[in-house]
Amino acid sequence: MNINLPHFNMKNLVKEAGSTISRVVQLTEEKLGTTERTEYDLHFQNLAERADVTKAWTEKLVKDTESVLIPNPQNRVEDYIFEKIDKSKPKRVSNLEHLALDMIEAGGDFGQDLPYGQALIKVGQAEQKLGQCEHDFIATSGICFTQPLRKFLEGEMKTISKERGILDSKRLDLDACKNRVKKARSMLGQQSKDGISPEAALEQAERDLRVAQAEFDRQSEITKLLLDGISTSQASHLRHLHAFIQTQVRYYKQCGDVMEQLQRELAKLSTRHQQQVSCTLCRMVPVPSLS
Repeated sequence: MNINLPHFNMKNLVKEAGSTISRVVQLTEEKLGTTERTEYDLHFQNLAERADVTKAWTEKLVKDTESVLIPNPQNRVEDYIFEKIDKSKPKRVSNLEHLALDMIEAGGDFGQDLPYGQALIKVGQAEQKLGQCEHDFIATSGICFTQPLRKFLEGEMKTISKERGILDSKRLDLDACKNRVKKARSMLGQQSKDGISPEAALEQAERDLRVAQAEFDRQSEITKLLLDGISTSQASHLRHLHAFIQTQVRYYKQCGDVMEQLQRELAKLSTRHQQQVSCTLCRMVPVPSLS
């Protein structure tokens, strides 16, 4: 119930309170099975069910994708808050990058000229590249997939839920008016009550019913149009899914390229080390005397 103090209107307040009470009574009687209710047509029910399924699965897909991209739930919550307040997300060092830094530092301490130290540094540098690839993948996936789906949930689906709620209220108003008309008809032929004749009461109830029916029909059409729009939204979601897969393919290819390059560099180090060992052994072996 909204009360705008600068334009407070007691008549509107009473009318809104009366409508709320009428809806509560109507809903209670429906749950008790003591009154009839207007049922939505089969097409509308199918659209509404599809909307509910779409909402539930989209929420789960967004949550699951974000769990894959950012496994730490605390980081996901932190990123969501930063996104809401329009601030850039903090730059975090991933576990992979922590490993890379430690490998590079260990390689330096073990000796950059020694095989193990050289290998550790090479591997650490490769892990750093993988870490950057991971950052790029997470950022791009958010832009091309999870953010559009979340925007759909927070925009279009919220609007649909709001309009469906209004439609339910209009439906309760309509059925309450239908019941008042039935009651007024049953009173025909009886004495006037509270100075209002049964005929006048019926005429007023029928006017209210016509208004309620018109408002219900109008809201029903609005809601149907929004529900029909989900098909268009799913076509957009399909494009976002393709973009996500392209991002994933590019990410794994970049990682594969980094690892293949690392393998070649490690193989060169190994060959060089073997050659150094062979030369050292050659110098150590005494040359036999010819005499």
